[in-house]
Amino acid sequence: MKTISIGTALTILASAAHGAECIDAKAAKAGFILERPGIHSEFRPAAGGMVSVANDYQSQSPQTQFLFGGLIEVFRDSETGQLAMIPFSDLRKLFPLKAGAKSKTIFVRLAANKQPKGTETLEINVKGKETFSLGDCKYNVLAVRQTIKNEAGKT
Repeated sequence: MKTISIGTALTILASAAHGAECIDAKAAKAGFILERPGIHSEFRPAAGGMVSVANDYQSQSPQTQFLFGGLIEVFRDSETGQLAMIPFSDLRKLFPLKAGAKSKTIFVRLAANKQPKGTETLEINVKGKETFSLGDCKYNVLAVRQTIKNEAGKT
């Protein structure tokens, strides 16, 4: 089994969860759909290393997200508003993820008609490799912990 990034792991897992046979990362890169009661999410590759996620909720308005590397949310749009996370450093330097890697990225959260409350820090800790089983499929994935803290250090 090969080690893959979290974005690719989500792709593979989603395809397997949707009832497909076990697939590899190459096949999963075309996109996938995740469904569970109350939500339907469609993941598709987008330009610039982004993954576009279109979420349809049973009880809320639809939402579109853009995740850099399939992991870091940088933009969200819905009927209730838009939200952008503007990093102060190059997110491309965080990838490819490697076991044991730790990073801190400072960013500002922007929303229409609201002043930013200050900067925030996204901490990413790649804890290591683990095996994830889904039905008969097994994948080696990276365990990633994301924490967002405000200027006071609170989550």
